[in-house]
Amino acid sequence: MAVPVDTATRQGHTLRAAHQAGLLFLISAVLSVVATISFPDRRDPLLLLAATDLAIAVVTFLLPWRRWPTGSTAALAVAAWAVIGVSTWAIGGVGSGSGAFFVLAFAWMGLHHSRRMVLVNAPVAASAYLVALVLSQAPQQSLTGTMLVIPFAVSIGLIIEDRVRRLKAARAVIEEEQRWRAALMATMAHDVRSPLTTIQGALEIIADDAGLPAHLQPLVAAAARQTSRVTTLANNLLDLERVEGGKLILDWQDVDLEELAQQVAELLGGTDLRVEVESGLTVRADPIRLQQMMVNLGTNSQRHGEPPLVIGARSRDVGVEIFVRDHGAGVQVAERPLLFQRLGHTDGSPESVGLGLWIVRLLAQAHGGDAVHRPADPGSEFVITLPGHTILAAAQPPAGADALAPALTTPP
Repeated sequence: MAVPVDTATRQGHTLRAAHQAGLLFLISAVLSVVATISFPDRRDPLLLLAATDLAIAVVTFLLPWRRWPTGSTAALAVAAWAVIGVSTWAIGGVGSGSGAFFVLAFAWMGLHHSRRMVLVNAPVAASAYLVALVLSQAPQQSLTGTMLVIPFAVSIGLIIEDRVRRLKAARAVIEEEQRWRAALMATMAHDVRSPLTTIQGALEIIADDAGLPAHLQPLVAAAARQTSRVTTLANNLLDLERVEGGKLILDWQDVDLEELAQQVAELLGGTDLRVEVESGLTVRADPIRLQQMMVNLGTNSQRHGEPPLVIGARSRDVGVEIFVRDHGAGVQVAERPLLFQRLGHTDGSPESVGLGLWIVRLLAQAHGGDAVHRPADPGSEFVITLPGHTILAAAQPPAGADALAPALTTPP
């Protein structure tokens, strides 16, 4: 059963807090062993303390923290204060080493727990530290120094807690805005598709009317193309919602790439455009998504490149490549990493919303492939790669017999 995102996030935070505490106990174990060099007369208690620290660290790493509620790691603070007290006593009240651990422990508290938890632990930790100093008959300067270490450590914990709390609040606001924006885009996309379908149908009827004046024919054709582009944008927004929600389902069919490329060329329009597809090249894919990817690439090349525009497909050893090539100035090296990023603009064009290429890559990956940019001379080539198992190979008919149905190799 899938774990809700918020629950998974909380479980992850709890696990990280526990593992960080385990690292602190490992550090304490190492420092206790090192301290035997400076305090040979305290060797036995220090080694015992190191063994205890190591045991606590191992248990901390092994406990099933994901099953327990957020904040359960605060119980580890009790062990930390005990370690601080015993280590301070073991080295005869020399607080330099244990003081550093004291500060680290409160920094950990502030990073993973509430202000209230930091304040509640302050007197407990201070008592453990001071009692150890008194029992070890530490000199007066050690006691005085401790009075400075304790408020310093607690202050660090409170400062870190305040910063973490503010960052969490800011992140919650950003996530809420993202959810609202995604819902708004999805709603707009749903609402505009119906009227767009009506408009597109009406334009097709007008274009087919033999009585349409010649001077209006280019205008109607241009209106039909722009309507198709808006429809593509709406589909991109809907796919964005489906991908993020894990609801994208592909309709696998046999797709003739030459026929599909011709359809895409008609949708894109323009006179300086040609199709170059290997004869008989057919793949197993979702035809609607494949057309959407090709239209997105073609629209991008028309907007940012220069003619002539070439839409094509070719077979390769690893699969099939579907490409759109323009002959413009190409993409600057510094801008190439942004090409397939979400909302990744490579210029200030107000016509671009930065979703087209990102959707292309997501849909290509859903097919088991990818989408990449390749510099051309001149211009750019945007390529959709599909794996070899999507290619449909036509079987050769036996002599004297009718052609057999194509032998299909379907995706797993």
